[in-house]
Amino acid sequence: MSELWTLTPSDGELSIRTGVTGRAARMGHRLTIAMTRWEVTVAWAGAEPLSAELAVEVGSLEVVRGEGGVKGLSGPEKAVVKSNALKSLDAGRFPEIRYAAETIEKAADGYRLTGKLHIRGKSRTHVVDVRTEDLGDAWRMTVESTVRQTDYGVKPYSLLMGSLQVADDVSVSFIATHAKDA
Repeated sequence: MSELWTLTPSDGELSIRTGVTGRAARMGHRLTIAMTRWEVTVAWAGAEPLSAELAVEVGSLEVVRGEGGVKGLSGPEKAVVKSNALKSLDAGRFPEIRYAAETIEKAADGYRLTGKLHIRGKSRTHVVDVRTEDLGDAWRMTVESTVRQTDYGVKPYSLLMGSLQVADDVSVSFIATHAKDA
């Protein structure tokens, strides 16, 4: 028996957290960015996943909040941050980020996926640990993964002649729930 799961933002959330670095790092904001349009598909054979893919619309990024900094992050500043991020990701030429698992192995608390992550026209092997939790009537899946922007040709945004910049490593978080079939 095979089954296909499709997960979208109505099932969970996909977010990115950035850090700051440089001599003036204390002036910068650690950002939380939500990706608001994405889709995960998982093909199953019985109780085991055969494949998993993620597609994210780059243009769907929304700046949720900025922590730290000299003052709070205003609405207009969030718009500037979004514009800078879309430029860094070259969203016009590369409107989608994709991940496709090539191997899926059972792990103690879920699955280890090894596959290709495609960002800004570059592809690299990326390992993702998916933690699964049985909620009784549904499954919860969570992921925490680090992505180094420069590995994909993304130049971290900087200000003040480089003395304040977004850290190269960003943290990607995913959480979703899928109801069990009755």
